[in-house]
Amino acid sequence: MRRPLLGVAGLLILVAVVELLPRLGLVDTRFLPPFSSMVSALGDEAGTGGFWTALAQTLRGWAIGLAVAVLAGVAAGIVIGGVPFLRAVTATTIEFLRPIPSVALIPLVVLLYGSRPQSALVLVVYAAFWQVLVQVLYGVADVDPVVRDTARSFRFSRWAVVRRVVWPTAMPYVVTGVRLAAAVALILQITAELVIGVPGLGRSIGVAQSSGAVADTYALVIVVGLIGVAVNASARAVERRALRWHTSVRRDL
Repeated sequence: MRRPLLGVAGLLILVAVVELLPRLGLVDTRFLPPFSSMVSALGDEAGTGGFWTALAQTLRGWAIGLAVAVLAGVAAGIVIGGVPFLRAVTATTIEFLRPIPSVALIPLVVLLYGSRPQSALVLVVYAAFWQVLVQVLYGVADVDPVVRDTARSFRFSRWAVVRRVVWPTAMPYVVTGVRLAAAVALILQITAELVIGVPGLGRSIGVAQSSGAVADTYALVIVVGLIGVAVNASARAVERRALRWHTSVRRDL
């Protein structure tokens, strides 16, 4: 229990600092209101239907984009990683496309879709896809060639080799890729909403900031932060459950 208690203590210290700085006059309340004002503004926001609609839009866009990226990344990673010729042919292309920031695609998606949810979907899928693909490629490459050749000598079908040999080895990498992609997908979803104006919490933050509602802006930012913590905690829980047989997880339990 020591680690969670230390985390809570650090959070309480941060809350106290944010509360005291403006009240002591060390920071202008126009730029940083007390934490109690943020909580009050959050309560007011939670009492409106628009807040919950925006929250649902953000979570829906994040979930759809992450699901598409995971399915595409796992499928492409297993196919490319399982065929040496494909891996050699696509290696340069992957290394060229992967470092391109998703935000660099904003002018293109705005031109194609405007401020519709499809714009955020493209950015989320593009950013999260590479997180999953690269991890799956590492996982497939980590398969013991002796085990693979043994399975083939026993006339295992391609599907049987993938299911019984490749997948158990690649699964820890896949779970890691999904955990990384979940965080990246949330970042790009909020970015698209904030910059492009796609409906969601990000757009609500932009509207609050432009209207001078500083406390409301911070309140919505806190909500986004809480969503990020929940996403990371959920991904960790899924990782522990899915890999409870793996030595790395059993060592941490």
